[in-house]
Amino acid sequence: MNPTQHLPYLPLSKSIFPSRSLLRDVLLILGGSAVVALLAQLEIPTQPVPITLQTLGVLLVGAVLGSRLGFGALAAYLLEGLVLPVFSGGTTWSHPRIAFTAGYLIAFPFAAYLVGYLVERFAADRVVYRAFGLMLLGNLLIYAVGVAWLGFALGNVGQYTGLDALLYAGMLKFLVGDLIKAAIAAALLPLAWRWLGPQR
Repeated sequence: MNPTQHLPYLPLSKSIFPSRSLLRDVLLILGGSAVVALLAQLEIPTQPVPITLQTLGVLLVGAVLGSRLGFGALAAYLLEGLVLPVFSGGTTWSHPRIAFTAGYLIAFPFAAYLVGYLVERFAADRVVYRAFGLMLLGNLLIYAVGVAWLGFALGNVGQYTGLDALLYAGMLKFLVGDLIKAAIAAALLPLAWRWLGPQR
C-alpha cells in the first residue's frame, strides 16, 4: 500500500518533503493562515461587514490542505488575530468591528474542514465544476454562522433590523462576489495540486 494514503491530505512532492513530518504540517498550517491573512487585506469597506477576499483563501486552503490541516490553518489564523493585525483592514480581535464579523471568522475553520473533507471524500480537486459546488457548501456554512451572529450583535447594540435588511447586510450583498471567489478557488485547485505534486 502506498505509505502516503493514510495522510489527511494529498502529500507534497517527495522531492520537496521525502516523508511526512510535524515540521511539514506546521509549515502548511502557517502557510495557509498567511494566505488568508494576505487576502483579508484586499477589502471594500462596507458596513457592518466589509467585502474581502478572505473567503477565497478559506475555501482554497481547506481544499488544498484537506480537512484537518485546513481546519488547523484557519484556527491558527484566528489565534494570530489575538495579537497580529491579520483580519480585514489590518485589525485584530480587539477592533470594534469584530463584534459584527466574529461569526464569519469563527465559521472559517469549520468551512475549511467541510470543504477539505468533501474534496477528500469525492476527489473534487480533479473536477473543477464539482469542486465549485463544494465551495458553495462551504460558503453556506459561513453565511449561516455569520448572519446569525450579525443579527445577535446588531440587536445587542440596539440596532434592530428586519430579516430582509439583515440578510442583505450579512449575505445578499456578498452573493455575486462569493460566486466569483468560489469559481476562482475551484479553478485554482488543480493548479495548486499540480504545484504541490499530489500523489494518490
